[in-house]
Amino acid sequence: MEQIIYSIQHVTKEFPGVKVLSDVSIDVRKGEILAVVGENGADKSTLMNILSGGYAPTSGKIIYEGQELTSLTPQHAQKLGIAMIHQELSLSNALSVAENIFEGRLPKNRLGFVDKAELMQRSKLLLQEVGLPNLDPRTLVRDINVSQQQMVEIAKALSLEAKFLILDEPTSSLTVNEAEYLHQIMRTLKEKGITMLYISHKLDETMAISDRIVVLRDGQLITTMETAATQIDDMVSSMVGREYSAGYTRAQYKQDYSTAKPILEVKNLNVGKKVKNISFTLYEGELLGITGLVGAGRSEALQAIFGADKRQSGDIYIEGQLCQIHHPSDAIAHGLALVPEGRKLQSLFLRFSVKENITIVSMRQVLSRLKLINRKKEYTLADTYSQRLRVKTPTLDQKIVNLSGGNQQKAVIARWLANHPKILFLDEPTQGIDIGAKNEIYEIIDEMLHNGASVIMVSSEMQENISLCDRILVMYDGEIAGELYHKDATEQNIVTLMAGQKLDLSAHTST
Repeated sequence: MEQIIYSIQHVTKEFPGVKVLSDVSIDVRKGEILAVVGENGADKSTLMNILSGGYAPTSGKIIYEGQELTSLTPQHAQKLGIAMIHQELSLSNALSVAENIFEGRLPKNRLGFVDKAELMQRSKLLLQEVGLPNLDPRTLVRDINVSQQQMVEIAKALSLEAKFLILDEPTSSLTVNEAEYLHQIMRTLKEKGITMLYISHKLDETMAISDRIVVLRDGQLITTMETAATQIDDMVSSMVGREYSAGYTRAQYKQDYSTAKPILEVKNLNVGKKVKNISFTLYEGELLGITGLVGAGRSEALQAIFGADKRQSGDIYIEGQLCQIHHPSDAIAHGLALVPEGRKLQSLFLRFSVKENITIVSMRQVLSRLKLINRKKEYTLADTYSQRLRVKTPTLDQKIVNLSGGNQQKAVIARWLANHPKILFLDEPTQGIDIGAKNEIYEIIDEMLHNGASVIMVSSEMQENISLCDRILVMYDGEIAGELYHKDATEQNIVTLMAGQKLDLSAHTST
């Protein structure tokens, strides 16, 4: 019989006016990787916060290593060997890797000063354990990439002698290769007896890394599955509460460009060392994808066109007219919209309500004749678009910081749709979004295209690019490495260009 390390028995959690978890019972086996999946709003994060001491359950028991925990705090959880690695990393960019690993616990010598030799030695051992033996512990965190930062977070947890790791969307900002590297480290930790709870919206990764899968829906435990005996469609059907057919395909893709009308032309765009003299055209009613490895210059290009980042040079034409865009307000005036990758840092007003976050760009639509906000119009506008994107919120007056990440993202997209843009820039639009909500967003994008809008989408998800885009521009090291029309958009072709290799379409064209 497997040993149970953590047991949640009939746990219910209520916030004022709303029950978010209802009678949830889960046993976590020692040394396993247990995945927790569910749509946005399933309250996976609430459960994780209870397990890590962030919230106390309203009722029910939590039992760790045979002991009931009646007043668990994050500090107490840490002492017990329970560590949570959040989706948004909590490292300090201005500190070194070693200082981050032992933050608040720097080893001291007999005189009370920091023992730098011991700090380096212990840091190197931990970095080796997470697969970074060549990383200098003295390196500042801001100078390492996202995947390395993720490993440093794990090293920090291991420095606390963690026995139970909670990983919340750990691969959301990683490339396919970086995610696989993280999974290798997780398998190594599992062999050493460390138990892991793994939250992810990437269901193929869930199937590849987990031993068992717990499905939550609307705050309730739906089922627990043995991964080896589970099909992905069964898992998704349990998540959404209905039969599910995988994949999304648009009804029609743009094939004839001979009469296509250019709506946006970018000529000789340069943004420091990140974007190097790129030029491209977006056509009316087209979905143009931009992909490439992290750091290829994809997001920087969009942000420079939108006026959020300064460009060194380059001209922007909208419907044939040269436009002076130096600030996002200029871009909005020309009918552009941008849903950026960094949701909390770049999009959300976290202290504002859901309603205010949705209507903030469209205030002119809700003003009275006296130029005062018409509260009824404001509510109607926010309600229309929150329902259209199925934003799950108790009320529109709820502060947006209290929504799940996926519902926050849908609110940001609703904000821009409410402003009726001609050109919509989407930077990783479904990152951290569950599979049911993804298809809803895809349908909204498709509807916009049918209504004459044009879309540029940056995405790291291979299948998303292949299934949605009319054309794909693949970037490598700040330049456009190649262009693929939908008929040629295969995984092999995209990966070839992402690696900076030349592509012979006569040898690789899809049938």
